[in-house]
Amino acid sequence: MNHTDIRTAVTDLLFTPGLDLDQAADRHFAPDYRQRTDGRWDSRPEFLTHIAHLRGVVADGSVEVHDELADGDRYADRHTVTVTKTDGSTVRMEVYVFAEFAPDGRFRRIEETTLMLEGAEADRNLGSAR
Repeated sequence: MNHTDIRTAVTDLLFTPGLDLDQAADRHFAPDYRQRTDGRWDSRPEFLTHIAHLRGVVADGSVEVHDELADGDRYADRHTVTVTKTDGSTVRMEVYVFAEFAPDGRFRRIEETTLMLEGAEADRNLGSAR
């Protein structure tokens, strides 16, 4: 199965300025997509509201995948996202992901837990900020 991955999805969503948000989301997330971040469930529209907010806060960044496993329709990874915010500050978060693919290879569901490695206390909820 050809499928997306976290590095490509996050890069398209947050670190590719000319790419339209809906176009980026359609590449990587099924119409029935749901996400749970640190215990909070979001529908696809709620997730896109979160990403739109981040696009206004994030100037640049990168994703480093440390561990990644795909098996059939299941996916898991551990990655670090480093973000430079528009105010010049840096936030680094380690993220643990368990996910399910839709039959077309896009994410149908992601459940993730985040651990802030660097950043201000106010950035602790960056993974679910709106």
